[in-house]
Amino acid sequence: MGSSNNSNGKVPLISKIAYGFGDVGCNFSWMFVSNFLMIFYTDVFGISMAAVSALMLFSRFWDAINDPIVGGLTDKTKSRWGRYRPWLMIAAPITAVLLIMTFWARPDWPQTGKIIYMVITYCLLVLGYTCVNIPYGTLCGAMTQDIDERAKINTSRSVAAMIAIGMLNIITVPLISKFGSSSPKIGYLTVAIIYGCIFAACHFFCFAKTKEAVETPEKEKISVKVQIKAVMQNKPYILALIGQILFGFTLYGRNADVLYYFTYVEGDASYYTTYSMCIIIPSIIGAACFQPVFKKLNNKGRTASIFALLTGISMLFMFLFNVKEAPIVFYALSGVTQFFFSGFNTAIYAIIPDCVEYGEWKTGLRNDGFQYAFISLGNKIGMAIGTALLAGLLGKYGYVANQQQNSQVLSIMKHAFTTIPGTLWIVTAIVLFFYRLNKKRYNEIMEDLKNGKKG
Repeated sequence: MGSSNNSNGKVPLISKIAYGFGDVGCNFSWMFVSNFLMIFYTDVFGISMAAVSALMLFSRFWDAINDPIVGGLTDKTKSRWGRYRPWLMIAAPITAVLLIMTFWARPDWPQTGKIIYMVITYCLLVLGYTCVNIPYGTLCGAMTQDIDERAKINTSRSVAAMIAIGMLNIITVPLISKFGSSSPKIGYLTVAIIYGCIFAACHFFCFAKTKEAVETPEKEKISVKVQIKAVMQNKPYILALIGQILFGFTLYGRNADVLYYFTYVEGDASYYTTYSMCIIIPSIIGAACFQPVFKKLNNKGRTASIFALLTGISMLFMFLFNVKEAPIVFYALSGVTQFFFSGFNTAIYAIIPDCVEYGEWKTGLRNDGFQYAFISLGNKIGMAIGTALLAGLLGKYGYVANQQQNSQVLSIMKHAFTTIPGTLWIVTAIVLFFYRLNKKRYNEIMEDLKNGKKG
């Protein structure tokens, strides 16, 4: 089994902060892509909705190939810095460059040239992000095997992420407008350069101030088939994977829609900045509330389930209100929704490291990176379906960039912002309610592993 160099399993505060900064970097890249890339492609680069929808689906076939490969490679990495940390130092600056290239628009190119450039840069960006995010996510489980310390690390990660997302959402539209006063494409490119630098710097800090304390013994090469078979016996992990697919579909589909919603349904993109200001404080508080709820329930899956249910209910109520007619109620509900979502976001990522120990106990096989790779893939599959479906429906019903939209398109945008994700959050809550790896059972499993016992 994995053994820890740190006998008490405690992680220094600076390491928890540094780990949180890793997700700050991730969000200044991936949430920027999630929230702004689709509307950048259609309204700035001048690429058709149909092409964007096809790209989202095609790129997931690419992920299905590279995610497990990268996960396997991280497990096999040997260096004086550990298995996972070196990837942050090497892959982060490369991914920052790819982010900048992705937002380098040439509206005057022919449509075929635009599509080829879009496919190449986006697929390379996704690969670069995978080479950072999989080892970053896996690193938490390598820092300690203490279930409470892991909860604290993931709380630090989620609080930092919510601050980053809030800042990004508040400043991005004004920054694009400021730097893109002569041309929107210059605005997007300048912001991509700034965010790329933040992305790289945050991962350098994470690399410098974290430490891999859990040592995994050397083992013979294990085939992908054997690893997949082991994963299929890991019931808590399967539930976490299903939760991640639903999470990706719901979150990223809605994120891709949000700027369209404020621009065309509410009639003013600047409302997005006000909306973002109203949700930043609730999101930070919600992330911090994961720990007390977990202490009460002693089950991270059930904790995620409750937060998901309340997120869904709040989001369904948002359908009844809009900014122009009931701004106070609309923004208040937005804050409540984000509060519950942030609690869920913390809980769902806190689940994953514990599933690794369960899998080792159940099958005798420990493959942290491989398991996180499929979590990443599941999240991206959900993202692909959500964004591709949104783009496909908007294109089918007559979306025209930078023009007044017809009633069907406006209806799709509103439902994609409220009722559809609201319903899916409730489905996610039902799935995660059946997660049964509670704190007591986890500690029993850890004791079995220390004594050389298997499930």
